[in-house]
Amino acid sequence: MIFFNNEFIEKNQAHISVMDRGFLFGDGVYEIIPVYNNKIFHLNAHLLRLQASLDSVKIKNPYNLKEWYNILSKLLGFYDNKEQSIYLQISRGVSDKRKYSFNDLTPTVYIESNPLLTKTKQALKAGFSAITQPDIRWHRCDIKSTSLLANVMYLQQAKEKNVEEIILYRDNQVTEGATSNVFIIKNNTLFTHPTSAHILSGITRDLVLKSARACHIPIKETSFSMNELNIADELWISSSTREIMPITKVDGKLINRGNIGNIWNCIYDYYQSLKNV
Repeated sequence: MIFFNNEFIEKNQAHISVMDRGFLFGDGVYEIIPVYNNKIFHLNAHLLRLQASLDSVKIKNPYNLKEWYNILSKLLGFYDNKEQSIYLQISRGVSDKRKYSFNDLTPTVYIESNPLLTKTKQALKAGFSAITQPDIRWHRCDIKSTSLLANVMYLQQAKEKNVEEIILYRDNQVTEGATSNVFIIKNNTLFTHPTSAHILSGITRDLVLKSARACHIPIKETSFSMNELNIADELWISSSTREIMPITKVDGKLINRGNIGNIWNCIYDYYQSLKNV
């Protein structure tokens, strides 16, 4: 069961017009929201980011906060899994002809939910690999846009190279991952790129910073270089579905001799505790 334009229907019953601007231009925004123990995780924060994306591209939000809550709660009632990943997409809507400019349209809303299969702490301790690539994306990465062709090509490369993620850089400064935020630990201090138009500041990113404060880890929201990445004591990526994942190899070279690090343990444990709040 999915939600599509004010209706709960079977997925195979949903049909989108070929004149929908989401189909023609990728003209839309999206959110991915985790659900733990049947509770939507930090829904207000996700809806605030959704609103910021909508405002940035001049799409009217079709629902208020109470309506969003009711829609998502009812959708989850169709599923048995207590852990879910909600995918929510809003396109600008259907136009009468293919043209770049737009008038006021009725947004197309599509929401589905799928089982969220998070890795255990023991599985994460094995560590994961990444490779690096220049960041060729546009300069409004803070908008969670459905125009994701660059990310698609990055993730296809990751699949072909059998690595977890592509870590991106501009002018030798690390920005983020193709589908994640990036953190390093050096000298017991956490470093991550500051919020800007060059990164999509994740809700999980904010919770990593909250967890670091709880673990009494100093935080520096500042850019760091590729060389600083390579000599980091610890390296992590974060996203709504990965949570906090340690990266122990980049471009075939071990980070901290392949060791996870003690700080990740504390951050991970505190993050898990937030699911019960």
